[in-house]
Formats: sequence, C-alpha cells, structure tokens
Amino acid sequence: MATKTPAWLWRSGEMVPWNDALIHVNAVGHASAAAIFEGIRAYRSADGRSLLLFRLEDHVRRLLDSARICRLDLGHTQDELAAAVVSVLRANGYREDAYVRPWAFAKGFVKEQMVPADSLCEVVVDSWPFSSELAAPDGCRAAVSSWTRISEASMPPRVKAFSNYHNGRLAAMEARANGHDHPILLNERHKVSEGPGACVALVRAGRVITPSLTSGVLESVTRDTALHLLSEVMDMPVEEREVDRTELYLADEIFFMGTAWEILPITWIDGLRVGSGSPGPVARRLREIYTRVVRGESASHRHWLTEVPTTGDEE
Repeated sequence: MATKTPAWLWRSGEMVPWNDALIHVNAVGHASAAAIFEGIRAYRSADGRSLLLFRLEDHVRRLLDSARICRLDLGHTQDELAAAVVSVLRANGYREDAYVRPWAFAKGFVKEQMVPADSLCEVVVDSWPFSSELAAPDGCRAAVSSWTRISEASMPPRVKAFSNYHNGRLAAMEARANGHDHPILLNERHKVSEGPGACVALVRAGRVITPSLTSGVLESVTRDTALHLLSEVMDMPVEEREVDRTELYLADEIFFMGTAWEILPITWIDGLRVGSGSPGPVARRLREIYTRVVRGESASHRHWLTEVPTTGDEE
C-alpha cells in the first residue's frame, strides 16, 4: 500500500486534487449501501516504457452492469469511464504497478434507508501503488467457512457492490481467528462458491474444475482470464459446474483467481495438505503465462491490454 496519497483523482467528470475531493459526512450513510466499484490492475510493461491496464473495457462494462442491476444512474458512458481511468494513471505519474478503482455512490444527502432506483451518482476514480505477488513462492492456507455465500435469493452475487463484501469480510475474520489465511464459502446448496475476494478452481486428474457462474460467484474478469489461458494456451480441459466440498479435499491443486489476488495457490485446506503442500505445476505454469500476458511479453491476448506511456516516455 502507498505511504502517501496520490496527487489526483477523477470525480464526476473532472480531475480533482486528492485533498480537495471532499463530501459532507451526511452524504455517506445510506448512500454507501448501494455503492458499486471495480478494481483494475495496471502493470509496468516488461520493457519499462508503459503501464498496461489489464482488461480495462471488461472492467468498465462490469461496472455498468452492476449499476444496471443496482438501478443506479452513473451519468457517464463506457468510453468516458475508460478514459477517466487512463487519465488518473497519467495525472499521478505512476511508473510501477498500480491499482485503479472506479466506484459510484448515490449523490447528495440520501435520507431514505433504501436508496431510490435510478439515483444520480457521484463517480470517483482513485488509485494507489499495488505490487504484483505473482512471483511469490508460497501459497496460502484456506478453510471452508461457516458463513454461507450470499445468493440470488437475497443479494445479486454477480454484482461488484461494496455491501456484498461484508459477507466475505465476516468469513475472512473467522478464518484468520482460526489460524488460516483465507476462507472458501459454500452457497445455499452447500456447494463451493468462492473466496472473500476471489474465485476458486481446483485441479483433479488432469482437469481444471471451477464453480459455475450460477454458484453464487462474482462474474470475475480474472476467472475468465484464467479459464481462457488454461484452455487456449495450456491446452487443459476445463469444467464449469457445481463443486462439492469434499472435492477440495481430493484435489491435486487448488488456487484462487482475482484482480487483487491474481493467481494464488492454496496449499492447505481445512488442515489437509493440498498435493505436496506447495504450489502445484498447473498453478505455477498459469502464473507464468499470466505474468507474461499482463506485462505485454506474450504475443497472445494483446487485446486485453490498454497501454499508458509512463511519465517522460511519451516522446
């Protein structure tokens, strides 16, 4: 995390100095319940000449999908929001990996407990340095949570809404209190859903298996990326289906997939060693390919990258 704040952020159509981007305390409260967001990684290119926003258009499209489901009026087009993300990177002069967060919340003093449909929104794009962990040698310890993943019967899990993350927060606190790094939540049908901030996949008998999008998971951009790379580059069969809890215990490998978490191997699950207890060959190879793609070293999937020249390198 950054030790100091960046100089600029984008707010509802204009660049604003960080310290001037204020709202009244009464504009927080209920407006926060309906707030939505995205997290987008910008990776320094392998040649060091630019930052590469990863799947910018897909992230912005998902933000608009979240707004539609939550019935919020962002007041900006997809192209305007994508341009705002690029402008924040340029204004702050990042030269290393960064994280960019477009987010939206109901504008003004919202006094109703239930934010009205089609509420006009403040839209903010902020950012901070965020180093990649793809080269980290170790995996993590996970545990199945006693908390159940939210479902379509209660709140739409495919939406990237701040309020949805309280579900994962409770599970994460429980996991850490019990000596684990991260939880895996089951859905209302007692099938594997996802982690608190990332989707999950397992490897068994040469196949990659991941919970279907109807298992209460976020429509994850990183999940989609990993499944494409596994099938198209690694030539591995991939299954999207319901997953039983005990399949985790029999897996050769398990790993998380998420924008912030990238590809994170799970080496222990509920106190049981996964495979050898170290990151397995599929996860290691996937991380290598993922790294090459996001750093612009791979000739494939270049359409996923939006290049932003770093300060001083434009000429």
